[in-house]
Amino acid sequence: MPSAFPPAARLHRPSEYALALKGPRVARGAMFVVTRPREAQTGPARLGMVVPKRQAPLAVTRNAIKRVVREAFRLRRAELPPGDLVFRLVARPEPASLTVLKRRARAEADALLRRIAP
Repeated sequence: MPSAFPPAARLHRPSEYALALKGPRVARGAMFVVTRPREAQTGPARLGMVVPKRQAPLAVTRNAIKRVVREAFRLRRAELPPGDLVFRLVARPEPASLTVLKRRARAEADALLRRIAP
């Protein structure tokens, strides 16, 4: 599988997000909760992210978190079970430099994806 992140690897419609967010939680960390739809799905793993302003008020912070999670998912996509995953930021990151924030988010995203992979 190529290492790109094509549009087919992302959730696009609000209905896709709604199904995944109503489903069970498959992993939880200090900053993120990962959910997936209840129904069994086929096809490659797809990613959706919810990074609200309430948890990350600065756009630069929200965008950095999304970039880091997207890259972690991209590298592990082939190992993940089929279906949709939604990463939701549920805790406000502690004040830190952007570099430290990216390291923390990457470490947590990698750990959560390891738990999800069979």
